[in-house]
Amino acid sequence: MKFKHLAILSIVAVITIGCANERTSNQTDTQTTPKTTVASSGAGVGAFKAGEQPTQGKVKVVTEKGKRYLEFDQNFKTNQGPDLYVILYRSDAPPQSGIKEKDYLSIARLQKPSGTQRYALPAKVKLGEFKSVAIWCRKFNATFGYAPLGSS
Repeated sequence: MKFKHLAILSIVAVITIGCANERTSNQTDTQTTPKTTVASSGAGVGAFKAGEQPTQGKVKVVTEKGKRYLEFDQNFKTNQGPDLYVILYRSDAPPQSGIKEKDYLSIARLQKPSGTQRYALPAKVKLGEFKSVAIWCRKFNATFGYAPLGSS
């Protein structure tokens, strides 16, 4: 009786494994990847520097399917704080505190204090008017850190 159950179990296992490895004729191995363009020759690439808080990692401008994004690398890290935003700043070194509204453009709330993340840039933004990306605490008007664009 035990042999009969073992034989049936073995046959079911062989059929299951065999069917799992079988491919149907309409499956394909090709994957389509979206076209991504990264800023070249240093333009739109920057390394974060500390402002009022330690900040590190890199940022780059990426174009994908006609849309532009700011992309932070996996090494991005800053301290937690209240009301943190990603902003574009007109100079390459924003002041540590007291920035003026006419000198920056707010992109979005900071998603998280570390790791890879991406922020969509509004289509109307003229990147040539901005020289850096900054992590800014709106509540205390303090620059946690910044990355001059165009450096590497």
